Amino acid sequence: MSNKLEGKTAVITGGTEGIGLATAQLFVKEGAYVFITGRRQKQLDEAVAAIGSNVTGVQGDVAKLADLDRLYEMVARVKKRIDIIFANAGVGEFVPFPNVSEEHFDKLFDTNVKGALFTVQKGLPLLNDGGSIILTGSVASVKGTAAFGVYAASKAAIRSFVRTWTTDLKARRIRVNAISPGPIDTEGLRELLGSAQAGQDRLKSIGTTVPLGRLGTADEIAKAAVFLASDDSSFVAGVELFVDGGFAQV
Repeated sequence: MSNKLEGKTAVITGGTEGIGLATAQLFVKEGAYVFITGRRQKQLDEAVAAIGSNVTGVQGDVAKLADLDRLYEMVARVKKRIDIIFANAGVGEFVPFPNVSEEHFDKLFDTNVKGALFTVQKGLPLLNDGGSIILTGSVASVKGTAAFGVYAASKAAIRSFVRTWTTDLKARRIRVNAISPGPIDTEGLRELLGSAQAGQDRLKSIGTTVPLGRLGTADEIAKAAVFLASDDSSFVAGVELFVDGGFAQV
C-alpha cells in the first residue's frame, strides 16, 4: 500500500457493513486510525474484528445527538484530534408517494440529513484545520426513481450541505465533498430489494442499466473515499463525485 493516510485519524459513521466497512478497512491499510459507528453492538464487534487493528468501535445512532456526543468523547479520549470525517450512515426505503407517512419521512431525514449535519458539526472542534469531510450522497438525488422520493430528497440535502459547508469552513481550509454511489452490490441494496427471487432479478436488471454493465462494489467507493480523504485531492472542494459506472451521467 501507498500509505496515503499515514498518521491520519478518521471517523466513519455506518462503518459496520457495505461502503462504511470497506472504507474503514482501506483507510487502515493506507495508514489511518479509524473510529467506526453502528447501531447494533454485535455487528459493530464483528466489523472491528474484520478490520483487525487501528480501530475503535463506538455503538450509536447518528440520529441521536447524545450518541454523537459519546462518540466524540471517545475520540477525544483515544486520539484527541481527527483529520477525516466520513458521514456515511444512511437508510433507504421504497414507499410510493401516496403512501409516504410521517414516520417514513422522519426515519430517513433523521438519519440521512440530521445525522449527517450533527455528525459533522459535533466533530468540528476536534477536526484539524486542512482536514477532509466526506458525505455519502446518491445518484437517487438526480434520477427521479419511482417510490424513492423521500430518500432522494434527503440525498439532495447532502449535496446542498457540501456546497454551503465548503463556504462556511473555507477559513479553516477544510475540504468538504460528497461521494454519490450508483447501484452498489451491498447488503443494504439487497435488503432494500428483498431477498426473494424478485429481488434477485431486480438486482440483475439494475446492473444491465448501468453503462459499464454491472453493479459497483463497496471497494470501488472506498477507493474514491481514500482519494477525497488524502492529499491527492488537495484542490478538490465542494464537489459531488459520482462513482456510478455512468448510471446518472448518460
